[in-house]
Amino acid sequence: MKPPFVPPAPRVYAKDLALWQLLWNAARSNLAIWPDYAFDVLVARNTVFGIDTVLLNDPEVARHVLGGNSANYRRPVAVRRVARPLGGAGLFLAEGDAWRRQRRLLAPAFTPSRIGLLVPHFADAGRHLLRALQGRPRANLSRAFQHTALEAVLRALFSMPNNDARERLSRLVRDYIEGPGRPNLLDGFAKREDAFAFASGRRERFRARWFTAIEDIIDERRQKAPKRERLDLLDLMLGLADADTGETLEPAEIRDQCATMFFAGSETTARLMFWAAYLLAQDQDEQARVRAEVLAFHPDKVSGIDALQNWPRLRNVLLEALRLYPPLPHLIRDAVGPDLIAGETIAAGTQVWISPWVLHRHRRFWNDPTAFMPDRFAGKAAPWIQMPAYIPFGAGPRICIGLSFALTEAQVVLASLLARYRIGLPDARVVMPLGRATTEPSYEPEFELDVLQ
Repeated sequence: MKPPFVPPAPRVYAKDLALWQLLWNAARSNLAIWPDYAFDVLVARNTVFGIDTVLLNDPEVARHVLGGNSANYRRPVAVRRVARPLGGAGLFLAEGDAWRRQRRLLAPAFTPSRIGLLVPHFADAGRHLLRALQGRPRANLSRAFQHTALEAVLRALFSMPNNDARERLSRLVRDYIEGPGRPNLLDGFAKREDAFAFASGRRERFRARWFTAIEDIIDERRQKAPKRERLDLLDLMLGLADADTGETLEPAEIRDQCATMFFAGSETTARLMFWAAYLLAQDQDEQARVRAEVLAFHPDKVSGIDALQNWPRLRNVLLEALRLYPPLPHLIRDAVGPDLIAGETIAAGTQVWISPWVLHRHRRFWNDPTAFMPDRFAGKAAPWIQMPAYIPFGAGPRICIGLSFALTEAQVVLASLLARYRIGLPDARVVMPLGRATTEPSYEPEFELDVLQ
């Protein structure tokens, strides 16, 4: 048997970088900052700009921070400053009782059975992708997946197919991500979300336009529910009510969750599909095996979530892509008060790093951690629970509520692509992962598309 494919990755350094090197590398990619020992130890401490930082690679300790004692650990101010205009007080940024209330009320809308109702929307998005690629021997699949993921989320969330309103929403978010949504130096020095207000004008203008656009869609649905063949996620959220108390989500909560889902359900899923396609283009044998199971149960037959059980190999490829290229490469928290974890004293103000990028490549927890080996997930129905060192969706009670949404969408769309095309990468240039808001490619290659006979 030939050895597994080992995709390129940023350099791992023999020792800690000097401060100027650390800052220089981090500004370009937050994946290119790690010393070799980080992939062996369970705990590593450092001090950067006078801030005590702790890298935690012990999965149980990570779950303590993200779950058991999550009240003591908050997202850094810089993260909140950038994310608040996109998602308001939705699940991603909500804390304490507000988070528990939202999670409890939203959970029924994100069960696998409810996500199964959205499969026809994802199938439509897959057909949208095939139409966009028709007749093209080569294509920028990174860009194509971004358009397709936006198509999928707008259909699944709002029953909004490709039209002018979709383009306006997409452009609004993309302009924010590529402009005022990029973290800056002032974010790093801010002690409060409202600090340096003089520099936040563009973010506030985006927030006003973005939330107004979402509110208009929701208000139209409340006032006049259009006739549609299928339910969407907004229908599910508007219909939610606590079984015991009858409590429902507030209008602002529905708006913020829709806004959060729009970004999280498109950007991160598009990255997942790109990296899975990249890995399959590099490993043609694995691509052939995945295609065989897809053609044995053609995507045209898929009408619900149970049908995806016919594609276990495709699912394993997606899970392995999430391991090698986690959507959020680092989870950073600031300690609000003192704590004692793994024998380490954590003082208030300590910055705690839990890095899926590091943990997923840690030598203590994985065989051949840098290699593309989808079979490591064979038989794992819920690896984010069964495999403690696997945290692409976070961990503990705050694990991403949309994980079934993302995996289902990616399976349906990729199956549609692989049933039509054999994909390759003729460009000899290396595609390097870059750590920014998400794990993104260093450039967007042109994939070769061979139509299957």
